[in-house]
Amino acid sequence: MFTGIIEEIGTVVGVQKKAGCIRLGVEAALVGQDAKVGDSVSVDGVCLTVVETSSGRLDFDIMPQTISLSTLKAARPGVRVNLERAMKAQDRIGGHIVSGHVDGVGVIRSRRVTAGQKTLWIAVPPSLLKYIFLRGSIAVDGVSLTVSGKRGGCFSVSLIPHTAGATTLGKKTSGSQVNIEVDMVARMSLDSGRKVS
Repeated sequence: MFTGIIEEIGTVVGVQKKAGCIRLGVEAALVGQDAKVGDSVSVDGVCLTVVETSSGRLDFDIMPQTISLSTLKAARPGVRVNLERAMKAQDRIGGHIVSGHVDGVGVIRSRRVTAGQKTLWIAVPPSLLKYIFLRGSIAVDGVSLTVSGKRGGCFSVSLIPHTAGATTLGKKTSGSQVNIEVDMVARMSLDSGRKVS
């Protein structure tokens, strides 16, 4: 489990296709300091298991289902990614509870800057949009955000200057793909209500 508060922006340094998976290498100066094999790390919102460590580099094996549901299928050396270590039970939850099990991919339709605040409008499939509510929580590329608008197959989030600078979202442009994880409480509430009816 994660909080959606990004600790570091890492850089993809290796992508190797292996039998049935992709080996992803990420340079992670901070997150890699104390990481060990078996640790969970959120990479652009996707929970991955460390399979190898070496001098600030973390390697992960990405399985086919994860590849198909996330933007990591397009990973290549030089791409910057949001990183967060798994939360500890005694830690504050500064964002919201994020599982790292990405629900799908959204596409940024527009990016507006007003008074230093960036607003992103993101299109998602109807299967995800039904779980997205105004003022509800959402994880976009692993970043815990609040939904500020919803219309026409899209939702919006606003980035304060700190979030724009401390994550990869500040550099995203129209057409960029992002990983989406809807709020698990909203999903469970809506789905359990449907089963009861």
